[in-house]
Order: sequence, then structure tokens, then C-alpha cells
Amino acid sequence: MGGRPKQAMRRRAREAALQVLFQLDVGRLGLEDALASVAAPDWLPEDWALVVTLSEGTQAHLAEIDALIAHVAEHWTIDRMAAVDRNVLRMALFELRHTTTPVRVIINEAVELAKHYSTEESGRFVNGLLGQVVRSGVLPLVGQATDA
Repeated sequence: MGGRPKQAMRRRAREAALQVLFQLDVGRLGLEDALASVAAPDWLPEDWALVVTLSEGTQAHLAEIDALIAHVAEHWTIDRMAAVDRNVLRMALFELRHTTTPVRVIINEAVELAKHYSTEESGRFVNGLLGQVVRSGVLPLVGQATDA
């Protein structure tokens, strides 16, 4: 797998982290079991570290993240959102707040995950909500740069 582009590997890591978060949310698995379900011998250490960081970090900050979503999501409750959409949002908000990944990259990746695993409308929903969070300034961002 050493020949795969870094972007593809990071996308794969985000997809795996989304699967972990979905299992925690909907499948009610524990974190260790959910991570084990996506573990594979071909993970490069840095990519697996991203899976673990996104999964553990999102889970550790879930109350804070859900409060932020509730604050900006007009006419939507967390429970009413599609499970994939809410977990994409949770992961993206964790990444926005706690990593140095550029804002635009995080939002683009979240939109693509939502479109791929949910619906085209989900991509627009996720984009709109994340854009609103960034514009509102309610979330101090680590990765202030907006370019990829």
C-alpha cells in the first residue's frame, strides 16, 4: 500500500473512523470492539493513528460536539438527523477543533463522506452546517488555514 497517494489513505482512515463512530452510535459497540472491526494488517501506522485519533477524540468530546451541533442546526435535533450525517458532522467538528488539518480539507472530506455513505442532500446539509460553524466563530479552530 506504500504506493497509494496520501490523500487516498487519509480518506480511507476517515471512512474507517466514520464506521467506528457509526458502530458506537447505532450498533452500541464499545470503542475497542469498534476499532477492532476496522483494523486491518495493511494499515500504515500514520493512517491507523488517524483512525484512532478521530474515533477516540470524537467520542471523548461528544457532549461538547453535540451541543455545538444543536446550537447551529436550526430546526434539527441530533436524534432526528440521519445517523451517518450526525457522525460525519461529529467527526468533522472534532477534526476542526483539535487538529491542524486545513478547514477546507476537513469540510470537503466531510461532504464527500456524507454524499458517499448517505445522500446527495446529506452532502449539502453537512456543508451548510459546517460552513455555518466556521462562519459563526463559535468553534475555536486549530487549523485556521482554509486552503488545502
